[in-house]
Amino acid sequence: MKISTKGRYALRVMIDLAEHDSGAYIPLKEIAERQEISEKYAEAIISVLVKADVLRGVRGKGGGYKLAHPPESYTVGRILKLTENGLAPVSCLESSPNRCPRAAECKTLPMWTELGRRIDEYLESVTIADLAFGDAAADSYMI
Repeated sequence: MKISTKGRYALRVMIDLAEHDSGAYIPLKEIAERQEISEKYAEAIISVLVKADVLRGVRGKGGGYKLAHPPESYTVGRILKLTENGLAPVSCLESSPNRCPRAAECKTLPMWTELGRRIDEYLESVTIADLAFGDAAADSYMI
């Protein structure tokens, strides 16, 4: 599993919005500049997050984006699942049920399944608030 720039940048956008939350909408241009992301790419990422009701957006003068809910309500796992279309460590775990013809006799499947579970458990334990405001939980983990 490798997290793409889309997933990494989505986390940066979420952290930026949490850190700069004044209750007002933040223009896309400001977010993109602070995060050194092209406006076009930032807009593509943000549109995914708006459709998923993670962000709220308003067009026009005074428009921009803000978190739809408090930053502690968003997990890293949720954001990455939205932007990465899943986090399975191997392709045979990308769909449920597993459609691999070798699944019944695969000696490595239990290991990959457990790895996926542990990755998910950790990413679901870290929130955007943890990352934005330096909660110790984000810095100490056990796999």
